[in-house]
Amino acid sequence: MKNNYSTILLRLSAIFALIGSFLGSHMAGSGSYAFRPIHAHILVVGWLTIFAWAVYYKIFSPKLGLLAKLHVYSAIAGSIGLTGGMALFIFKPAIFSPVMHTILYIAGGTVLLLSFLFFFLLTFIKEK
Repeated sequence: MKNNYSTILLRLSAIFALIGSFLGSHMAGSGSYAFRPIHAHILVVGWLTIFAWAVYYKIFSPKLGLLAKLHVYSAIAGSIGLTGGMALFIFKPAIFSPVMHTILYIAGGTVLLLSFLFFFLLTFIKEK
């Protein structure tokens, strides 16, 4: 299971890296920095943090129970939710109401915060 978690997180971080670098390239080419906060969060949360967690599952041997599962799946949902919700909040497309933009943004950030808490707890559990 360890390698599965590592692989899932590594692939997700690669997707975020591609999207983040594309947004950076677009901003440089267009001269518009409208995507700057989204670009930064995609690279820091989506690429770097998710990549670090992928490395953690590959190198260390955490106890792979419910806590690890909660960590991995909340990391996936939270990183996508935060960055997607941020994009909706900033650009306010007419697809959703402004209240929905805010709710998605806050919910994504909250789930990601829980993921950090799960990771914190996971690092203190000793393998027997």
